[in-house]
Amino acid sequence: MKRLWALLPILVLVVLAVFMVVQLNKLGGQGREYKPDAMVGQPIPETVLPMLRGDQAVDEFLDLKTAGRGRPMVVNLFASWCAPCRLEHPQLMKLQQQGIAVVGIAYKDNPVATRAFLDELGDPYGLVLVDREGKAGLDLGVSGVPESFAVDAFGTIVAKSSGPIMTDDDLERLTAALRTPVG
Repeated sequence: MKRLWALLPILVLVVLAVFMVVQLNKLGGQGREYKPDAMVGQPIPETVLPMLRGDQAVDEFLDLKTAGRGRPMVVNLFASWCAPCRLEHPQLMKLQQQGIAVVGIAYKDNPVATRAFLDELGDPYGLVLVDREGKAGLDLGVSGVPESFAVDAFGTIVAKSSGPIMTDDDLERLTAALRTPVG
């Protein structure tokens, strides 16, 4: 009889585990699928971050929503510690050469390291915001860096690129929506 009482907690845990599996299966997987483009068609979130000046995050803050100043822009989340960010950097430099406004968000990075990264590879950004805690990443729903968002003049996200922009075709897919007339 004592042995039966000793097994009772294990039996209860097994019953609870089975119950949980059945309940999760009843949901039919709702909400469990990954939606990488969930923000496309949505306004860029209001996210206020400090600006990078030199190698410091200064007490001058800017709302991501107003960073484009009414112009189309590409918002790129990057980090100095991110190897794929180094690979996509030449494509971001092309955006700058094409006259497309590029706003960088230094994601979970040290401002000194961010500045060294930009000094080494070139600075394609008209503006760099510092996101040491990852707030913008949460607001935008990023899964990692690099990720880029094309934002139209009205502040609506019109395209997204997850992972590094490696080719001219990747760059074109991201920026084509910025040239599409509204109407």
